[in-house]
Amino acid sequence: MNNTAAKQEQPLMQVRNLKKYYPIKKGVISRTVGHVKAVDDVSFNIYPGETLGLVGESGCGKSTTGRSLVRLENPTDGKIFFQGKDLANISTKEMRKMRTDLQIIFQDPYSSLNPRKRIGDLLAEPLLAHKLADKSETAEKVNHILEIVGLSKHYKNRYPHEFSGGQRQRIGIARALMLNPKLIVCDEPVSALDVSIQAQVLNLLKDLQKEFNLTYVFIAHGLGAVKYISDRITVMYLGKVMEMAKTTEIFAHPKHPYTEILLNAYPVPNPHLRDREQIVVEGDVPSPANPPKGCVFHTRCPFAQEICRQQVPKLLGKEHLVACHFPIS
Repeated sequence: MNNTAAKQEQPLMQVRNLKKYYPIKKGVISRTVGHVKAVDDVSFNIYPGETLGLVGESGCGKSTTGRSLVRLENPTDGKIFFQGKDLANISTKEMRKMRTDLQIIFQDPYSSLNPRKRIGDLLAEPLLAHKLADKSETAEKVNHILEIVGLSKHYKNRYPHEFSGGQRQRIGIARALMLNPKLIVCDEPVSALDVSIQAQVLNLLKDLQKEFNLTYVFIAHGLGAVKYISDRITVMYLGKVMEMAKTTEIFAHPKHPYTEILLNAYPVPNPHLRDREQIVVEGDVPSPANPPKGCVFHTRCPFAQEICRQQVPKLLGKEHLVACHFPIS
């Protein structure tokens, strides 16, 4: 979609200062001795009809962020505004009503489907649980959705173990579509699939977005899939946003050293560009239970100076936001 056009509209979802901390407990009485800061003060907007990519290394907090958006994780602090309501601070009963507009596609197509239920029952369950259709209408909707995602309606009597990984992920996508949602969080939906199947699923997601006017949050650690499907990209590291911009801008003019490092790990098909100067990163990712002071990336950043060790950089910019004291020019 055209990102400029999207920004002329009101955001579909506004995330403000989102935090998710997990307590670290020790001793016989399970005393809290610290916290794992999985998501730490994250803010962004999601616009209708766009795909926002969340990228970063494993453990950077992108999946926790995505799960918090649909309240599969209860935020520790912050606000998530959707259709005028703060999802972070509403009751379970109110959140149940919002479920029809918010869905998630899980990473693992093997464990996200109940092995004891037939596919038809798995797909019918959301409609029946929310009392949105009777049995005959539900059966018709199940057949229709299966055909939309490229599966025969005759598959509805089969069990999950009778399908391949790609087919199971299509079933996961079909389940997310059953309630006609407005926003779908795609939590690394292609990372467990073969490369050829990944392309098919990504194309399916793009086609469905056009057909149903869907909005995606697409989570991945590989930049290839994110570049193909996303309008904008948010780069995360140790629970914080490092950079945020249009996809074309991120790939053409990265401003944060961490973004540049991720791009260096992205395979370049042009052999003449493979010898370009690269930023070398050293050391391991710090523990989110004890993140560094100042900029969380300073322990691995080759450009870090004293201010980076003392002061947390603010996420600044208009169309291209970056949280760095010394952004790449």
